[in-house]
Amino acid sequence: MDATVERRAELSQFLRSRRARLKPADVGLVPYGPRRVPGLRREELAQLAGVSVEYYVRLEQGRNPHVSDGVLDSVGRALRLDPAEQEHLRNLARPDRARPAARDRTLPRPEPVRPALRRLIDAQPGPAYLTGPLTEVVAWNGQAAAVFGDFGRLPREQRTFAHLVFLDTDYRALFADSWRAKAESTVAFLRVGVGRHPDDPALASLIGTLAMKSEEFGEMWARQDVRGKEAGRYALRHPVVGPLELDFEILHLPDAGQVLVSYLPAPDTDTAENLGLLASWTG
Repeated sequence: MDATVERRAELSQFLRSRRARLKPADVGLVPYGPRRVPGLRREELAQLAGVSVEYYVRLEQGRNPHVSDGVLDSVGRALRLDPAEQEHLRNLARPDRARPAARDRTLPRPEPVRPALRRLIDAQPGPAYLTGPLTEVVAWNGQAAAVFGDFGRLPREQRTFAHLVFLDTDYRALFADSWRAKAESTVAFLRVGVGRHPDDPALASLIGTLAMKSEEFGEMWARQDVRGKEAGRYALRHPVVGPLELDFEILHLPDAGQVLVSYLPAPDTDTAENLGLLASWTG
C-alpha cells in the first residue's frame, strides 16, 4: 500500500459498497432487466437522489470536488446512510472543505496524557484505557492491565488494538464470542480515520500491514463499513478468572485525537466478583 490512501478510490469503493447493499424494493423501485451485480444501479441511485446520471457518475469517480451539501445529503438519504456514514461521505467527497489545512490531512501529533486525565483513568472503578487514532494504547489503569494484559510489556509497534485483535491469538481467545464485534469495531474506527486523514503514512502503513497479515482484516476492510460506537458490552473469557461481561462507555477527546474507554461489570453477573479476585491476585 502507498504511503497515503488514495481518496478517489476510497470514495468510489465506499459509494459502490453502499449501493450494493440496497435492493430496488428496499427503496420503492420496481426492478427491471437482469443484473450483473447486486444492489442499485447508478441510474437508480441518481433518480432517487434527484441528480443526473452523469453528475452522479462524476461524484462516484471522485471527479466532482465542488459537490454541494444538498447533493451529498440527497445521495446520503438515497443510500440510507447513518450519521457516521454521512460524515464519512462528506470527508471523502470534499476533502479540502473538510480539512482546509494541509496538516489536517494527517493524524494529529501525539499528545502527552494530561495529568488530570491520567488521574481520571486511575480513578475509574473498572478497567479503563486511553487510545490514540491508530488504536494505540497510551495510558491504562491497573484493572485494564489485569484484564487485557500489561500493555507496558509490549513493543510499541504491537501496543495497538488493531494489532492485538487481528494478529494476537491470546486476544482472540480473550474476546471469545465478542471477537468479531471487537474486530469490526476496530476496522470501522480505522475507516473513519482514513476519511478524515487520507494522507497519513502511519495510518496507511498500519492498514497495509494488517491487510497483508490478516485475511479477516482484508475481508472486513473491503466491506467499507463506517460506524460510530459510543457504548456496548463485551463478553470476555479471561484465562485466570473465566467469564467477564463488561459494559463499556466511550468518551472522545477530539482536541487530542484520543478516546477514553471505561468498563463496568455487567449487572446480574459474576463479573464484579471475578474482577475483585483478579485485582487481589494481580495487585
